[in-house]
Amino acid sequence: MCCYDTSVTSECKPTPLPGTDFTNNNVPVRKGSSKDKEEEEFSRHFCVNNPFHQARGMSDTSKSEDGAPSSSKVIAVVFVLLLLDLLGFTLILPLLPSIMDHYAQTGDVAYQSLQSAVNFFREVLRIPMEKKYNSVLFGGLIGSLFSLLQFLSSPVTGALSDRFGRRPLLLLTTTGMMTSYVVWALSRSFSMFLMFRVIGGVCKSNVSLCTAIVADMPCPKARNRGMAMIGVAFSVGFTVGPLMGAYFAVADNTTGHVFFQTPALLALAFSAADFIFIWLALPETLTQDAKGLSSAFGDFRDLLNPPELFSFSAVTRSKDPPSEERMQRLKVLGRVYFCYLFLFSGVEFTLSFLTHQRFRFTSMQQGKMFFFIGVVMASIQGGYARRIKPGHQIKAIRMAITTLIPAFILIGLSWNVTMLYVGLALYSFAASVVVPCLSTLVSDHGSSSQKGTVMGILRSLGALARALGPVVSSSVYWLAGAQICFLLTSASFVIPLFLLSGARRLKAE
Repeated sequence: MCCYDTSVTSECKPTPLPGTDFTNNNVPVRKGSSKDKEEEEFSRHFCVNNPFHQARGMSDTSKSEDGAPSSSKVIAVVFVLLLLDLLGFTLILPLLPSIMDHYAQTGDVAYQSLQSAVNFFREVLRIPMEKKYNSVLFGGLIGSLFSLLQFLSSPVTGALSDRFGRRPLLLLTTTGMMTSYVVWALSRSFSMFLMFRVIGGVCKSNVSLCTAIVADMPCPKARNRGMAMIGVAFSVGFTVGPLMGAYFAVADNTTGHVFFQTPALLALAFSAADFIFIWLALPETLTQDAKGLSSAFGDFRDLLNPPELFSFSAVTRSKDPPSEERMQRLKVLGRVYFCYLFLFSGVEFTLSFLTHQRFRFTSMQQGKMFFFIGVVMASIQGGYARRIKPGHQIKAIRMAITTLIPAFILIGLSWNVTMLYVGLALYSFAASVVVPCLSTLVSDHGSSSQKGTVMGILRSLGALARALGPVVSSSVYWLAGAQICFLLTSASFVIPLFLLSGARRLKAE
């Protein structure tokens, strides 16, 4: 996705200690002191206890010259398990507007109660009645509820993975996702649909845990490759998943079944396959030493209190925290990440409602739109984003965020599908660059025992942004319409650009 050079095909070698040389399959050996106990301890710690060599089941004498295949295997495993997770997660995306319309038309009791409350609020504010916008508001509330639960669970999951390991937590959260898809497949009421979103929101931690696995890698170039593959998994998942969901929803309609039943069962199948793959193929990447250094939860307020999250207090108060300068840069990156996702997630969530209402897009047309977005993202990642060199990420992020300003102007003002798709192309460019580059920059902070906490906090900041963004954006959409919503958001992207200048100044210093 970003931040690695295509010429890099191997994991980098560890930096030699003074007076060391690399012989015998890259095991560091002190010149003239091969029997030195200190040398033996160093070699044993680096090679035998390195989880990326253990991942292949090799001893230190049988690994390849540069150790790349072991890291490559872990990256490949992360790619597959994350892809399976995202395929299941994205099946619902093109169906959301139709699902809201379905419950409105069937007279569901819970849905009608919510609509009555919204209508009362409209009367109090003396806003003209536009029932077609109610579904946008309800969708925004559901999206925000899902992300709010992620906000509460992500830092706890990250801290637990620092204490007990990445693999056990991935198995646990995947089991939770399987449960949520079972509830979705059985749901025949709006209340059951809400329960499905609640369970999913609590358990949807695979992305942050996969990011922590990549952050465990000892070499920056290997981490860059890992972040790039996470980006590719997102592109493929968001390209194929929505189109599959739309296709099977249409097939269900023709057979007389509830239109979302087959997509729900397919999501369950993907999640079950994900669980089996994690069980069989994923090695534990967190060393025993790193587990011993973790205090699991630390101060619980650090993990759930937004001001403490923005200051990364759980990292600051840990053993051997990063330097003050690096902590300051980490905080700035966290603010940029939050502000960007707050604005981006709001209009991202309302996009399918805009096309559903303005252009009368069906579920299949929604799926094709997401397919187009995914293909453009994959092309950008394959041609441009993956060639962004370390040290140039901030420049790339600034350019991508700037691109969003005309993108959302075009989408908001679009009067035909061609104009819409031009805006979507610019939108896709930014989506393929900003988050992976920010994740790579943040993953460079913290020790091995702090990586899960750092990435969990970053993921939690993103979840908080996604909890607030959809409800704020859908409220503006509900009150003022799509055009004002998208134009206002477009102008607001100057805020993360301003915050990003602070990170650049810190880097210069």
